[in-house]
Amino acid sequence: SSGINAEYGGQKRIGKRKLGGASLHLPKIRKNPLIEIIDFNETLSLIEHYKFPSLFINQFFPRPGTPAARMKRIPADQVKKRTKQANTIFQSQFPYNDKIGEVQTVLVTELASDGVHYVGHNKFYDQVLVPKKERYLGNTLNVKITEAGKHFMKCCVLDEGSKMSVPSSYSNPNQLRYSGTKKLVQRLLLERNITRPIFLILIAGITIQFLYIVYRANYKD
Repeated sequence: SSGINAEYGGQKRIGKRKLGGASLHLPKIRKNPLIEIIDFNETLSLIEHYKFPSLFINQFFPRPGTPAARMKRIPADQVKKRTKQANTIFQSQFPYNDKIGEVQTVLVTELASDGVHYVGHNKFYDQVLVPKKERYLGNTLNVKITEAGKHFMKCCVLDEGSKMSVPSSYSNPNQLRYSGTKKLVQRLLLERNITRPIFLILIAGITIQFLYIVYRANYKD
């Protein structure tokens, strides 16, 4: 387990040097029989040390026909206990606190869930809340981070950058809500001014690739 943690730690440090602060996100798997081999305390140490912006705790599934199907699961009470321990550490951390005072460039793309801010994203796609002014929507802004929450940052606007060219079909603020694949596509639309036919081709390509991955995962010998 020490080797696993050392390898991951090295990858994260290299990632920070090369990407200037980008985060690596690995899932914390619960009910995995191999967790008996991997020292759980070291897993908690990793979470505590690196202060991940996101932590995914996934249900282990022993897929039929694989070696995992023959593995013995750990007791349910241990699953709950370990999940709670990991989540407690994660919820106590505020990974954006060290960003306060930084000057960043953000692209403003949507209305925040609180209804009084717009959401901007920096180059790492962190969520930065900006004042709700209509002229900011679709703009790049230079901002200074003034406050940090668990999953967001707030800022003051230093100056307005350039207006992004967005196809009229996607310029309505109410349509600028997305997640998963839609998030990726929306970013491409905003940054590259992709036309509607290319947009449809892109969606078809992503769908085909996803179906192929699912097929390989379930039917590979």
